[in-house]
Parts: sequence; C-alpha cells; structure tokens
Amino acid sequence: MAKRLVKGEKKIFGVCSGLANYFDMDPTVMRILFVIAFIFFGAGFLLYLILFFLMPDK
Repeated sequence: MAKRLVKGEKKIFGVCSGLANYFDMDPTVMRILFVIAFIFFGAGFLLYLILFFLMPDK
C-alpha cells in the first residue's frame, strides 16, 4: 500500500507530524525545520498555511 500524505497527531494543526510520518522522521525534527525556515527564510509560516489547507485529514 502506498503512503499518503495526511495530517497527523495534532499539536497545532497536524501538518508537521503528518509530514514527519510521511518521511519517516521524528515530528520534533520537522517542527524545528519549520521554525528555522520561518526565522531565516520567512517561508516557513506560509508553507505551513498552504499545507494546512491542502493536506487531508486522516
């Protein structure tokens, strides 16, 4: 069965945990990557919002 990109366990909206499950990573690492992207590139928040609206629930 192929993997699907869906929202995971929710801390805020479940985007980071869904991505972490899809890429077989720790959700905390994914959250840190989003924070770094937000601080240094300014794109983390925008990317998070886009994924929030596009990713389906479980």
